[in-house]
Amino acid sequence: MWRQPLVALPSDRKDARGPQSNPLCSLKSPTMGEEGGGRSCGTTRELQKLKQQAMEYYQQNDVPRRLEEMLNSTFYLQPADVYGHLANCFSKLAKPPTICRVVGKNVLDGLGLPTLQVEIFCTIQNFAKSWGRHRARPCYLQNICSVVISSHFEVHEDALPEQVDAEELERKDAVSTAVQWVNEAITQELQGIAPSNQAQVDQVLRIFFENKVQEEKEKRELEKSTEDSVVVPILSPLPPVLPPPPAKKKGQKQGRNDIIVEKPITPAEPVERVLSGSMAIGAVSLAVAKTSAMLGNNPLYLNIALLKHRQEQQKKLTIPLLMVSMISCGKSSPGKLNLMKEVICIPHPGLTAKQGVEMLLEIQKHINKTIEMPLPPKAETKKGHNGGKRGQPQITGKMSHLGCLTINYDTTEQPLLLIQGICASLGLELGINLHLAINCAAHELMDYSKGKYEVMMGTYKNATEMVDLYVDLINKYPSIIALIDPFRKEDSEQWDSILNALGSRCYIIAGNASKSISKLLEDGNISTPKSSGLIINHTNQTTVSDLVEITDLIESKKYITAFGSTEGESPDDSLVDLAVGLGVRFIKLGGLSRGERVTKYNRLFTIEEELVQNGTLGFNEEHTFLTCSQEGEKAAEAALAVGELPEPLEPFFPTEVVTKT
Repeated sequence: MWRQPLVALPSDRKDARGPQSNPLCSLKSPTMGEEGGGRSCGTTRELQKLKQQAMEYYQQNDVPRRLEEMLNSTFYLQPADVYGHLANCFSKLAKPPTICRVVGKNVLDGLGLPTLQVEIFCTIQNFAKSWGRHRARPCYLQNICSVVISSHFEVHEDALPEQVDAEELERKDAVSTAVQWVNEAITQELQGIAPSNQAQVDQVLRIFFENKVQEEKEKRELEKSTEDSVVVPILSPLPPVLPPPPAKKKGQKQGRNDIIVEKPITPAEPVERVLSGSMAIGAVSLAVAKTSAMLGNNPLYLNIALLKHRQEQQKKLTIPLLMVSMISCGKSSPGKLNLMKEVICIPHPGLTAKQGVEMLLEIQKHINKTIEMPLPPKAETKKGHNGGKRGQPQITGKMSHLGCLTINYDTTEQPLLLIQGICASLGLELGINLHLAINCAAHELMDYSKGKYEVMMGTYKNATEMVDLYVDLINKYPSIIALIDPFRKEDSEQWDSILNALGSRCYIIAGNASKSISKLLEDGNISTPKSSGLIINHTNQTTVSDLVEITDLIESKKYITAFGSTEGESPDDSLVDLAVGLGVRFIKLGGLSRGERVTKYNRLFTIEEELVQNGTLGFNEEHTFLTCSQEGEKAAEAALAVGELPEPLEPFFPTEVVTKT
């Protein structure tokens, strides 16, 4: 409703302190007849010129009208803090903050290894706190926020010293190069851009990275041409020595099946090249997103959700389901078992994140007690000798970099029976209160000299036998609803087989077996290897815009998305905000130990509490699996090709068929 203006600001208003107190604000000029006579004539012309310039400047910026509206509205509102209200009004009229400087630093991650920290400095309303020893000045910088990105390097606990040294040098070079990129080129490229313009920032970073890739390519081609110019005599290779035929057993008849030749394995694909310094791109992109959220007084997850949904406010946000590592029995564990790098617990979707963690903490306490408990003495025979052939080894455990216990088990059943027994003692039921997932990390198990996976020390299985092993395992333990990296990415035929065999009751997830996010977006294909879903990580050149794009692509294919932490994790908890804002199905943070991992669980609890208080917490659906087959997929593709809609796939609910034992 219109109200009569109470305050008017005429252009000839006289300053309250007199015309000479401030010539630019004194809008009534002295005349020729005033004191000073001819002396004032020159002064009058100067003041008149300044007055005209001042009026043009303020009118160009619409100051008189805005001040009039502001003062009138303030009177009607009559706030208790008048100047606080006016300050808020002025802040809304101010230009948006812009990036003035980006700073990269070499810091340590959760394992004490070097990684990159990025700080964003902005110009805000021409006035902010200075940094260092500089005094306040009219236009200077304010440190808004910083982020620490996790390294993509895997942690090899049983690696050879030479490998450790080589990787340490590579890591140091990657971090130092990233720091140089940030402090020299990137800070100049981003000057003057508003942090709220994430798309523009990421586009600048993408172009910068593409130029660096091209520079590296040209450098390698030049080195190769230099090497080729040196003629090296090539000696003809000696013919390979064939192994002698196996000796025949006594009485064995000659036949065609004397030598059984297994199908050779597909050689490992070349490791996807990571450009040294690429972590600068992902770190700066995330730091800018976090800066924008802080300047807007919004949590980061809310800003990410707005980017994800094209600035459309979501009524509900869900907390991703937890994938919590409880036990590690992988290649580096002291026992014979290699297959289970992580035995993961997934609380029921109906539980809150805090309830789920509290339940899993109880299970973890009982695991610790079981390990610390001394073994019962062996029963003795009548002759006083121990009845067993061998003494049972003491179960030991140590904390791994994943935040869970590494235990020396020898068979696949032992860790599963341990958790099953603890759940029974706590009144919990696997398949009802919680489910299990196994990170097989098959790429670590392949013995290329034998062409087989070493699932247990001295026990080798080829890819086809591995399919049977997984099917038997799921049949025996139906509470396992996810297998992560059950094969190398090269074993595409076995990925197809296991998805057809188990896809209707278990997620088959590609983690390490999947390509990098940049490569997936470049190819536009996430179906190699064929799986139920992918684990994505924020590392290297992955920008926030890339994360939005890849989750959109995964969802369009009806796959599930799990947001995972890296092995060498940093204490930065922004990963959790990314997962919530992107709306992923699972979040995989490791175990419930180590500060850099517990920090992220605490952040998840905080976000959950905020959503509850705001009434915007959504609820997760039950685990469902889509029954599919190669024939069904081909039929669906054929139907889409002719414009027909395929029949919907039949969902499967695992909690509805689990029977109590």
